[in-house]
Amino acid sequence: MSFWDFFWLLIWSFFFVMYLMLLFHIIGDLLRDRELGGFAKAAWAIALILVPFLSAVIYLIARGGGMAERQAGAIRQARADTDQYIQSVAGRSSSADEISSAKGLLDDGTITQPEYERLKAKALA
Repeated sequence: MSFWDFFWLLIWSFFFVMYLMLLFHIIGDLLRDRELGGFAKAAWAIALILVPFLSAVIYLIARGGGMAERQAGAIRQARADTDQYIQSVAGRSSSADEISSAKGLLDDGTITQPEYERLKAKALA
């Protein structure tokens, strides 16, 4: 095998993997889309099987904008779920709880008045 044969093998392999990734994104978008009915999803799936390259290009032209919006929505939802989970696990208390805890420390003499004011400002921020 010559260098050029290997080079073209790499090029075609790259395009094949790129095409497979595009197909997976299209199929994932089809399954994620709630506005598209079952018949339309089946028709797109059959088109992707029978004439894969042409139907992929048509899908990107016809539904590419919605595809990006659905992907961005999924990312926003995943981020919100992650933030909610982190807050629930961290057990963050409310501002009122933090202020009352700091007031208790001030009354016990553990902290000074300026330290209490600093903790209060931090809890209210």
